[in-house]
Amino acid sequence: MKKNFSIFFALILTFTLCSFKAPKDSPVFINGKLQVNGTQLCNQNGTPVVLAGVSFGWHNLWPRYYTSKAAQWLASNWKCNVIRASMGVGLDDSYLENPGFALQCITKVIDGALKSGIYVLIDFHSHKLHTAEAQIFFAQMAGKYKNNPNIIYEIWNEPDYYSWTEVKLYSEKIISTIRAIDPDNLILVGSPHWDQDLDSVVSDPIIGQKNVMYTMHFYAGTHKKWLRDRTDNAISKGIPVFISECAGMEASGDGPIDKTEWNTYLKWMQSRKLSWIAWSVSDKNESCSMLLPRASVNGNWGDDVLKEWGKIVRESIRNTNSK
Repeated sequence: MKKNFSIFFALILTFTLCSFKAPKDSPVFINGKLQVNGTQLCNQNGTPVVLAGVSFGWHNLWPRYYTSKAAQWLASNWKCNVIRASMGVGLDDSYLENPGFALQCITKVIDGALKSGIYVLIDFHSHKLHTAEAQIFFAQMAGKYKNNPNIIYEIWNEPDYYSWTEVKLYSEKIISTIRAIDPDNLILVGSPHWDQDLDSVVSDPIIGQKNVMYTMHFYAGTHKKWLRDRTDNAISKGIPVFISECAGMEASGDGPIDKTEWNTYLKWMQSRKLSWIAWSVSDKNESCSMLLPRASVNGNWGDDVLKEWGKIVRESIRNTNSK
C-alpha cells in the first residue's frame, strides 16, 4: 500500500485542472459559489440556499452506477441540485488498496454533476482515521477542481469511536491542505459517533476558518426527536449544520421505512433551511438502496426499477427543490 501511495502522490503534480461552465439556469449558474453566513448556507449573493439530493453508495461496492449519465439523470429527472460521490475508504478494494480505480469512479460522477450545473460532495467515505491518505486525496481533488463553484469537500464521512479532539485535529490538517490550494469552496466536517456528537463540537469548534459546516447524519427509524433537539441546540450556539447523509429506515440501513418520522424530519429541515442528501444510489437487498439490480447504470430509471425508498426520495427532492 505504501508503494502505491508513493507513486500516486507523484501523480498529483501532473493531475489536470478541470473547469466547467455551469449551464444557463442550472443551480450553480443561479447560485454560484456557496458561502456560510453565520449558521446558514448561502449563495454567492448571501441569500439562503437549500440543497437536496442523493448519495451514491460506496464506490467499491457499486462502481457500476458511478457514471456521468447517472449523475445527469439525477439532476434532470429527480431535480437534485446536489449529489454525493462516496469514495469508499475501507472494505474490499477501497481507495486504500486501489486509488486509481477509486478516482476513475468518482471523477465520472463529479464531472457529470459539473456538466449538469449542480453541486457535488467529494466524500472521503471512511469510518476510520487515515490522515496521510486523506491529505494526498484532497490535495489532488482541490488541485483538479478548485476553479469550480460546484465543489463541496466532505473530509471524513462518519468517524466512529473517536474523540472530538482526534476528529478536530484531523479536520484542521485536512482543511489546511485544501485551503492551501482552494481558499473558498465549502468544507464539511464530521463529528464522533457517526456524525451525531454535535454537542462536542459546540464546546470546542474549529476557529479561524471560513466556509466550514459540520455534518449530521440521521436514519429516521432510529434517530428521533433527541437528535433533532441536539442539532437545534448546536445551531443555536452558532454551529452551521449540513445533513450529508440521511434515510427513513433504521440506522442499519434496513428495516421498515418510518414514513411518519421521515416526514417529520423533512418538515424540520425545511423550517431550519437545512441542506440534506439521502442514502443511497445502490441495489443492495436492503431498504435504504433505491434501485433494483436491473436498473440501468446510466439513469433513465422508471418506477419499475425504483424501490420504495427511491420513489419516496425522488418525490421528497422534487418537492424540496421546487420551492
